[in-house]
Amino acid sequence: MKRATIMMVDDEPITLEIIQMFLEDAGYTHFVLVSDSREAMETVERERPDIILLDLLMPHVSGFEILEQLRAHERFQHLPVVVLTSSSDAPTKLKALEMGATDFLAKPVDESELVLRVRNTLAAKAYQDRLTYIDVLTGLPNRRMLIDRLDWAMKHAQRYQQTGALLQIDIDRFREIKEALGPSRADELLQGVAKRLDDACRDSDLLATLSETEASAGLARWGGDEFTLLLLGHLNAGSIARVARRLLLATAEPLVIEKQEIFIAISIGIATFPEDGADIDSVQHSAAIAVRALQTTQSNPHGAFQFYSKELNARTSSRLNMEAELRRALDRNELVLYYQPKYTVDTGSLVGAECLLRWQHPERGQVSPLEFISVAEETGLIMEIGQRVIDEACRQHSAWQRQGLTPGQLAVNVSVQQFRHGAFVDGVRGALTRYGVEARHLKLELTESLLMTEPQKIASMLDKLRTLGVQLSVDDFGTGYSSLSYLSALPIDELKIDRSFLTHVETRPESAAIVRAILALAGSLNMSVVAEGVETKGQLAFLKEHRCDAFQGFLFSRPVPADAFAQMISTSPANR
Repeated sequence: MKRATIMMVDDEPITLEIIQMFLEDAGYTHFVLVSDSREAMETVERERPDIILLDLLMPHVSGFEILEQLRAHERFQHLPVVVLTSSSDAPTKLKALEMGATDFLAKPVDESELVLRVRNTLAAKAYQDRLTYIDVLTGLPNRRMLIDRLDWAMKHAQRYQQTGALLQIDIDRFREIKEALGPSRADELLQGVAKRLDDACRDSDLLATLSETEASAGLARWGGDEFTLLLLGHLNAGSIARVARRLLLATAEPLVIEKQEIFIAISIGIATFPEDGADIDSVQHSAAIAVRALQTTQSNPHGAFQFYSKELNARTSSRLNMEAELRRALDRNELVLYYQPKYTVDTGSLVGAECLLRWQHPERGQVSPLEFISVAEETGLIMEIGQRVIDEACRQHSAWQRQGLTPGQLAVNVSVQQFRHGAFVDGVRGALTRYGVEARHLKLELTESLLMTEPQKIASMLDKLRTLGVQLSVDDFGTGYSSLSYLSALPIDELKIDRSFLTHVETRPESAAIVRAILALAGSLNMSVVAEGVETKGQLAFLKEHRCDAFQGFLFSRPVPADAFAQMISTSPANR
């Protein structure tokens, strides 16, 4: 409380000096003195005092008028105001209290009474501020206080030609971490992160950086897993970057929650003002764009920071438009399946297909999945899209069978989000049942990275799918970091060799060695192998020489729509 800012408004300079002297003797150090009442409101806006000692009877603007303006102001309607008056009549005091005065002091001021009333008023304010402005979980300032500080900082920066920066700090993959830890342990993690960040803001290295630029820093919890750091001073990109690196370093070591080490990474989006925004909303928006760009465009296992730019804003707007169009596409059934035929290596017989999603846009034509799948994953639309793909694959397989065709096995790619959803297995079972398709005709393709996250949970879901009778394949095998011992324990039926290994199999010995190793591994684990991206006869000859089971690629066929694939099925040996 001794560091509170005390503002005094009185047209008598001698009164201001006496009150300041009394309060200095009591240990207070921060004062704002206003002898011209016409400057009172502007000073309140600029200085944001913790308490005002206000004389009622002044020329130009009376204390009553200032009090009325304060109570009509959204930001200052609860600011403590102790009125000073030499009037002893009850109506004057009653009017001041009715207008919202917190307390009053009689002139001439008694030192003991002054100190006592200021102390009690500030104590009550501190308690109320804690309820209003402090985050209960972490003890940091909350969103409301941050907005208040940011508003003041932006005005201060403009007045004194300084630079401010807002750093939005997000914990990567926090939703997944929370699901794994449970709510209470996730709260402990947030408390641990908050302490790490707070300690970093008090670290001597960071304080030295701020001192060089005459800057200040204020950490707050924005909400959920989001924190913010507000910087203000004579800042430049280099000094802001040093602060960001210090925060990354502070969270590099694992946190220990109930004897379990939890590794986290943070993404930091940085917006400066006034350059990146002239008001609170635009600065916050710019910082959010910067942090989202980090989280959606690349994987940062050790955390990263990024400054806002106009290019990022354009990219974000484009993604928002893409999301809106994608939602309409779902409503209009513009998403369709194409089929990449799959053939045996030894005889070239058609044995099935991989189902590939295509977007038939009414204006842009066919849109590549590379353009919209990342948006679908970011927005959660991938859940609905993924289930629709499984449903459509089963529906189409059933339709072909009713036509007397034997389409073979249809393979469907499964996203990480989709697979982790608790209702995924039930969704697969429902699609098979709804269209009367035997489970052995459906193959689910999973990535290596998916298999290596939460091993116990993944193994349990794979067992359920195997019990259901569905075939399981590891897509793009060799591009991840899977443990061979772990892989051998999973109910996997097939490995798919990534096209990147096959591209140079004819010219690079190391690529040929990798493919041979995968084929040998699969053989020892009793798994079949499918090669992706076969485009030359030489590649096919290599696969045939080393006894690969099946292949797909442009050498025989590009992905084709359902009617074209039906024609291919009808002329295959299995349907003659």
